[in-house]
Amino acid sequence: MQYRTLGRTGVQVSSLALGAMNFGAIGRTTQDEATALVDAALEGGVNLIDTADMYSNGESEEMVGKAIAGRRDDIVLATKAGMPMGDERNHRGSSRRWLVTELDNSLRRLGVDHVDLYQIHRWDPRTSDEETLSALTDLQRAGKIRHFGSSTFPAYRVVQAQWAAREHHLSRYVTEQPSYSILQRGIEAHVLPVTEEYGLGVLAWSPLASGWLSGAIREGRPVTTSRSTFMPQRFDTTVPANRARLDAVEKLAEVADEAGLTMIQLALGFVTAHPAVTSALIGPRTLDHLHSQLAAADTVLSADVLDAIDAIVAPGTDLAADEKFDTPPALLDASLRRR
Repeated sequence: MQYRTLGRTGVQVSSLALGAMNFGAIGRTTQDEATALVDAALEGGVNLIDTADMYSNGESEEMVGKAIAGRRDDIVLATKAGMPMGDERNHRGSSRRWLVTELDNSLRRLGVDHVDLYQIHRWDPRTSDEETLSALTDLQRAGKIRHFGSSTFPAYRVVQAQWAAREHHLSRYVTEQPSYSILQRGIEAHVLPVTEEYGLGVLAWSPLASGWLSGAIREGRPVTTSRSTFMPQRFDTTVPANRARLDAVEKLAEVADEAGLTMIQLALGFVTAHPAVTSALIGPRTLDHLHSQLAAADTVLSADVLDAIDAIVAPGTDLAADEKFDTPPALLDASLRRR
């Protein structure tokens, strides 16, 4: 396992981090299974665990808390807030009112007195940067969080938040957690240059592109991955974007074979090769999944392999642009772009 400094925090984290989204109802994982995953990940050298309040409506945090009991100090623990937690309109977003309340809820579920990294799950256009950063700074000074970061923010919002912190003399985001894979490379054109400029650590989620790069999805085979059962439209190969992904996967499989690598090693090695990326978040549902992903921990792709990947999916290109999660609101809501 490789270890890297998380932005400018001085904290050393593993190049592969354990994402706990599949813990609980989403991944149909029991506590024993979640604990086994944490045990094996730690044994494999992983020291960063990332979860969120909304994963299985808090169940993931509870499972992580039980799994790490007695060894909290050896783990860099990260969670997130901001996505809806129920139907109440104020139980979401990044207002001071909600963050102060929800952090306490997360700490209770995790069974800890602080988290190392508290992340705003999505940019909240209803709340000012000053409001959010002020609340996070106070929570940091209270000792409940060590650092805080953003997740899936558009590049211009990352910049705006850095300037707001400077203008109002507040602590700043020290990390960004974007979606990044061989098939979704758009952040290379805007987000990653910004994170490098401001010295932010980058925790890349979905490095296997929701299973497209796991080796399980190939031409002529039925798609039977867990994700495809509740997001079938993202795996329907009659959709042009999905057809383009499948075509790319077939070419990438040839590159992997020629290099003596699995598809997982190719995919994770690609993400961790980018100098702006600190860690790739893996989200295994089973121990077999975890072991196949840990096998990529020390994968270093040659320049020839990276060039071959560039020839299949051009740098800065998203093959499924409609699946981006950092799209400015005005592109999604017509009322915001018309007088």
